[in-house]
Amino acid sequence: MATDCLFCRIAAHTVTADVLHEDQHVLAFLDIHPIRPGHTLIVSKQHFAYFEDVPTEIANAIIALGQRLARAMKQAYGVQQVGFLFAGSDIPHVHAHIVPMHEKTDLTSRLYIAEPRLTFRETPRAPDDALSATAAGLAAALRNVTR
Repeated sequence: MATDCLFCRIAAHTVTADVLHEDQHVLAFLDIHPIRPGHTLIVSKQHFAYFEDVPTEIANAIIALGQRLARAMKQAYGVQQVGFLFAGSDIPHVHAHIVPMHEKTDLTSRLYIAEPRLTFRETPRAPDDALSATAAGLAAALRNVTR
């Protein structure tokens, strides 16, 4: 565990999070700055800074849980698509974002944006009670997804 790493502290349960799933390799919890309600992070419980550093077994566990979460999100939010991406630029601890996509621009790249001077702001911090309610509903949906 990297003691200065937020995701390591969440995986060790020394920092609270709205946890949807936990097993020996990964922990899934709600992003406190969600793009959409249900925006979930899946982190490896062991510290790996970047995607290419992760052992295949753990990468496979992240992807498999992401697929289950996508199925649960489709049921819970009535969306046709769920975005999945590995990241590491904001916090150097391998993690995946799983986002129910209500619009095709929910996950995008500056390369697709026509305006050259477009700026972005941080997504707002979700209220704790909204996160708890979302976590309860999405965790229940996840329990109903078997594969």
